[in-house]
Amino acid sequence: MEERDLDLFIGQAPLRDDCVLPFRLVQAGASGRIVRLGAALDDVLTGHGYPESVSSLLGQAVAVTALLGASLKIDGTFILQTKTDGPVDLLVADFKSQGGLRGYAHFDAGKVDALERAGEAGSAGLLGRGHLAMTIDQGPESDRYQGIVALEGEDLNAAADTYFRQSEQLPTFIRVAVARHYGAVGKAGEDGWSWRAGGLIVQQLTQEGGRATMESPARDPLRQEDEDWNRVDILAQTVEDHELLDPMLASERLLYRLFHEEGVRVYRPQPLRAYCRCSQERVETILKRFSAQDLADMVEDGKIVVTCEFCGSRYSFLPEHFG
Repeated sequence: MEERDLDLFIGQAPLRDDCVLPFRLVQAGASGRIVRLGAALDDVLTGHGYPESVSSLLGQAVAVTALLGASLKIDGTFILQTKTDGPVDLLVADFKSQGGLRGYAHFDAGKVDALERAGEAGSAGLLGRGHLAMTIDQGPESDRYQGIVALEGEDLNAAADTYFRQSEQLPTFIRVAVARHYGAVGKAGEDGWSWRAGGLIVQQLTQEGGRATMESPARDPLRQEDEDWNRVDILAQTVEDHELLDPMLASERLLYRLFHEEGVRVYRPQPLRAYCRCSQERVETILKRFSAQDLADMVEDGKIVVTCEFCGSRYSFLPEHFG
């Protein structure tokens, strides 16, 4: 993977959206990724027409999924899913190794509306208690890897942090932010409201043999790693939501602002896009697996209509097509 010195690159850093930028902190022995989502996220969220609080929550899930899924070094899918007793009882977002993003939510509209009216429709209140699962799916020929962590009334940032502490046992900082932004929207470039998200993840790297050198041979390498990580964690904690969301602040410039004393190296960014795997043919194949009676029960107004939960596309079939 091509590596670039951020000190040399920062003067010509272009503005980028809808991508994940991997980076490495040389002095601290840490690595991470920063994600910026604009049109791709807006496509995912506006297609559903969810209440604003549910869209914001799903946006957080999509941003976390992009941060974590971009670490895949294989062809596959990274899936984030929550199942809880809260108003949003199901949340699903997935990332294809080629950079595709999609997601959907299942929720109780009445309960969500009540929380919004009370001003309590934050991530934690919408989710409630249950579990968060993260799955790597490499296809039907390979075993799935899945990690699960309990959700105990915290938001997705806190839940993801708990996942890494319990499952990966690797010091990790992760934060995502989601908001609606007023500016140029779509190909026409007309001003309007659209969804944006940004996220940052930094992880300590394990170092074989520690960090002791000829200049400091007696220094405890484990203690040095702890000191390095504590310093990076403090720096990462200073990132503000508006910095993660600002479309005029390029990812490289934000990394330089946060970590320039650590010797930042950046890699080639991975582009992201909204996608869905649904199609007329795929839906037809699934319907053919149902019995004649099940298909008959699906008929409304003389048609079988299937709506994709991810993108909202509707597919219509005549019952006699399956006769």
